[in-house]
Amino acid sequence: MMDVEEPAAASGFHQSNMERKMSAMACTIFNELRLEGKLCDVVIKFAIEDPAEKHLSLCTSRALFTSGWNNTEKKVYSIPGVSPDMMKLIIEYAYTRTVPITADNVERLLAAADQFNIMGIVRACCEFLKSQLCLDNCIGICKFTDYYHCPELRQKAYMYILHNFEEMVKVSAEFLELSVYELRDIIEKDELNVKQEDAVFEAILKWISHDPARRKQHIAMLLPKVRLALMHAEYFMNNVKINDFVKDNEECKPVIINTLKAMYDLNMNGPSSSDFSNPLTRPRLPYAILFAIGGWSGGSPTNAIEAYDARADRWVNVTCEEESPRAYHGAAYLKGFVYIIGGFDSVDYFNSVKRFDPVKKTWHQVAPMHSRRCYVSVTVLDNFIYAMGGFDGYVRLNTAERYEPETNQWTLIMPMHEQRSDASATTLFGKVYICGGFNGNECLFTAEMYSPETNQWTMIAPMRSRRSGIGVIAYGDQVYAV
Repeated sequence: MMDVEEPAAASGFHQSNMERKMSAMACTIFNELRLEGKLCDVVIKFAIEDPAEKHLSLCTSRALFTSGWNNTEKKVYSIPGVSPDMMKLIIEYAYTRTVPITADNVERLLAAADQFNIMGIVRACCEFLKSQLCLDNCIGICKFTDYYHCPELRQKAYMYILHNFEEMVKVSAEFLELSVYELRDIIEKDELNVKQEDAVFEAILKWISHDPARRKQHIAMLLPKVRLALMHAEYFMNNVKINDFVKDNEECKPVIINTLKAMYDLNMNGPSSSDFSNPLTRPRLPYAILFAIGGWSGGSPTNAIEAYDARADRWVNVTCEEESPRAYHGAAYLKGFVYIIGGFDSVDYFNSVKRFDPVKKTWHQVAPMHSRRCYVSVTVLDNFIYAMGGFDGYVRLNTAERYEPETNQWTLIMPMHEQRSDASATTLFGKVYICGGFNGNECLFTAEMYSPETNQWTMIAPMRSRRSGIGVIAYGDQVYAV
């Protein structure tokens, strides 16, 4: 039973059917027959290089070819370039659908599986390598994918390098062996995760100092990739401008002059949109950000949006002035978009929903909810947005609905047991939890759980305190009410 790969469109069907048809017992029986040499009609012959002599190892298997159950004459196939232990694992995988992957065999196994196009093993090896990514090996794993088609592993390893750059430079021996082009490609990325550009410059100095005679000339290629104008002026003047590698290279002089000019412009005029096109002033992109959208400010709702960059520990104003103010709404992130749900503008209570693209900084209206909901509770589960309770301008609601982006439709689900406005919700283990709130008469200490499978709400143990305007979050395997 050879793991023959189907075209991409059919591979999932083929594999799942194979696994359904071949039970664990059947796999064991066929493997035992192979080990006993029974029902085998192929001999696989492979050579291994040895300093003293070249010798052949033999292995029998009907895993690769079939030519009739009763054929006594075995065909012989020579397969060069694969070691006996790797061939043994591949043949065992063909029979058992499992393969033992270890740190010692993963690279050789992936290479052998790639040679035979056994994508089941290739995928398993890639998943193993993803799980092993660390500061010491991320560069090596990324470079390993240059030789084999593992796009997801390459992306994972490369992003690991970018996200952990400062820590990696401190401990990685592989970093010192990068080519100048590989280092340039890393430090020029917008996604490079550094708190200050000082760290990028010092990484360059560490790399050059590993082989200064050969590498010092490359400062002219690497220095312009640092966002020099974003450095503190004092650091730039005392560490970059007077550095020996920089001073001794004529090609660095215009870079220094342009940086001083850009620093002056930033200081006199503040940031501007043109900074994004200048490689010396272009900010790095954070790989995780926190949005604060709208709310109540200065006695009225606001349209202000701020984004917090945890990497740089700063807030950036990203307000879209054309958007109207909104407060007491719900917010959710799903599949690349931020959704603003319901709310209040001091006159109207909204059932409208807007979708924000944080990359393009554009807004689009999507389907409205069935009910107007101010003080609404919102959470995301299994690619649905849930909106629960709230205040419609007349009563506190116990109704709930969920939104599916693919169909752009809101669907009513089973109502909650309690009317709740200004409650809060989260998800844990495939269930929605909502806690506290206000029912029009009193603040609530009750909480309930929704199961999408049964479309039912179940009351759970009440909190110890009545809470409206509550914060609820799942962390680990617990729900916290704050």
